Amino acid sequence: MSTTRANYIELDDELLMVKVSDGDSAAFSEIYDRYSTPLINYFYRMLWRDRERAEDFMQELFTKLIHKPHLYNPDRRFKTWMYSIANNMCKNEYRRMEVRKNTSSGLADREDIMDRGVLSDKLTDMELFREKLDNELMELSENHKLVFELRFREELSIKEIADILECSEGTVKSRLFYTIKNLSGKLQAYNPKLIALGFLTVSEIIIQTLNF
Repeated sequence: MSTTRANYIELDDELLMVKVSDGDSAAFSEIYDRYSTPLINYFYRMLWRDRERAEDFMQELFTKLIHKPHLYNPDRRFKTWMYSIANNMCKNEYRRMEVRKNTSSGLADREDIMDRGVLSDKLTDMELFREKLDNELMELSENHKLVFELRFREELSIKEIADILECSEGTVKSRLFYTIKNLSGKLQAYNPKLIALGFLTVSEIIIQTLNF
């Protein structure tokens, strides 16, 4: 690794964006390396699990960033600002599509197998649960799904999420509480399996399974 490359890696996002505004292509490359994959994953989860669409949206966001870097306020945390843009892009797409796509993962057939007690392997049980969780998330309102994704998958703070959504921290907390309660109720049928795997509650496994 060259000294120059190492120096860019050590810079924080905010300083890199100042350099991007000055036309520094290496700084832009570093930002791209840090956030391209997380953004694809974010768009994939928010836009009906459409991988091609997610990649297109990621590229569109970075195109906006490189053509209009002056729009970034260096006094604001870059990650929060970037996810604000991503959130607005998703909202625009929801309006354009008018209705969500009907996503089907074929989970019902696999749940029948699980109900018959055929599957006992831990990894398989966790995979089924995670699929069911993803399926239920897609049924939530966009606001509730969004706070869940930003908090538990993007690991943003309550304050950062409030900044992105332009709402109060109390509203974010309320939406998170509702979402966890809602998901726990929908996934309660899995509780015996989860207890067998060493988890105490459905809420606990919802959080644990995100990084499983």
